[in-house]
Amino acid sequence: MRNFKKLSRLLLIAFTALFIFVLAGCGNQSSKEQTVKVGISASDEPIWKVVKQNAKKDNINIKIVTFNDYNQPNTALAQGELDINAYQHKYFLDAWNKAHHTDLVSIGVTIIQPMALYSNKVTSLSDLKDGAKVSLPNDTTNESRALELLQSAGLITLKKGVKLASVKDVTSNKLNLKLTLLDANQTARSLGDVDASVVNANVASDAKLNPKKAIYREKVNKASKPWINLIATQKKDKDNKTYKKVVQDFHKKNVEKAISKVYGGNAVPAWKVDLK
Repeated sequence: MRNFKKLSRLLLIAFTALFIFVLAGCGNQSSKEQTVKVGISASDEPIWKVVKQNAKKDNINIKIVTFNDYNQPNTALAQGELDINAYQHKYFLDAWNKAHHTDLVSIGVTIIQPMALYSNKVTSLSDLKDGAKVSLPNDTTNESRALELLQSAGLITLKKGVKLASVKDVTSNKLNLKLTLLDANQTARSLGDVDASVVNANVASDAKLNPKKAIYREKVNKASKPWINLIATQKKDKDNKTYKKVVQDFHKKNVEKAISKVYGGNAVPAWKVDLK
């Protein structure tokens, strides 16, 4: 009887140890760090380093991959070289999907970057003279956005009902502006050669342009919705919980502060703005 009790005690200890071991194994499995590769514009890297710190607390290792143009991040995402990317607005994403027959989708918002008209030669719209040279981005969506900016400034009129306007849709041009299309990254650099240039906010930030010195700036309102920057992924991953945690890690107070520090007035946290 004594031997039976001793054997029972040993079996109980063995099963308890096994149970603890299994639980520990399950715990380690659930807490295993996951790596997420995110493609971004090089200018956004300081912001994403803060997001990376936030994600680390969720056991997510963000691997940052930087790009210097507007096409490679979507190509890399569509080909599975990235898990998510964060650099484009809705209009650009929609146009990309249509042109390249891809199915990239938004899973969250990041910032709004108001476009602006800058000049090294004049200090106000009223100083622009007849025949002034104006450069603007040449990609489809930003060309349209730049033209809408010039229209809202009262410099040109566009054909009505056109979703994505081009220079061919300019119906009136009271100052006979000479509109020149350039790669978006070249618009700020062109300021020495033109009278004014429409510059994307991230390009303006890289070029150290002060938004307060812009001669005209896009207003942030209901019409800004198509220009909200997004975090995108492949359609099959739209419900991925890890990627959604990364979105939540972007929507933190310390990221909001980083946006202000890096971009100043060139960017607004989109999740904090009510665009009614």
